[in-house]
Amino acid sequence: MSSTLKVDQLKDSGGNEIITSNGSGTITVNSQPFKNGITEADQWRITADLSANTNPISANLERPDNTGFGKIGTGMSVSSGIWTFPSTGLWKIEAFFTGIIASGDAQIVCNIRTYISSTATDVAQAFIGSSSDYDSAMTSFLYNVTDTSTHQLTFRVSSIASGGYLRGDTDKNETHFNFIRLGDSV
Repeated sequence: MSSTLKVDQLKDSGGNEIITSNGSGTITVNSQPFKNGITEADQWRITADLSANTNPISANLERPDNTGFGKIGTGMSVSSGIWTFPSTGLWKIEAFFTGIIASGDAQIVCNIRTYISSTATDVAQAFIGSSSDYDSAMTSFLYNVTDTSTHQLTFRVSSIASGGYLRGDTDKNETHFNFIRLGDSV
């Protein structure tokens, strides 16, 4: 036997609002709109090619400005290549790299590097290693950000030989980064 309980509002024993529904699908929890757990989602890209080793990638960075682009929440901030999170939580960091190398025995090494209280650690790595055409590589990391003032990250690229480069474009995503807050810190 199943039962259905239909209410517009739930209150605690002190009369404080806990959950409210407006009847058309919008739910408010503790006076905050419920967003299915995703409260932050942001994306950035590099806007120009990189032909030299760069640590950290700090120039020619932008959010996409294409029609249809959207983000959730405040979004990431970056200064001198150091990325700061708008809130604590478990964050999925995705880095997509597109480039070309100069010869068959070369490669481009791309890293996600975390900083916790100024201690740097490479936590994810991707390699571009095809000289015949453009090649792409992707890497990701789940970052448990427990303090936004001490938990930061950078992206870096190394082993770029003469004639090779990492692609950037101001009109479309080639080398780009995704930041998604999956939930609370663990």
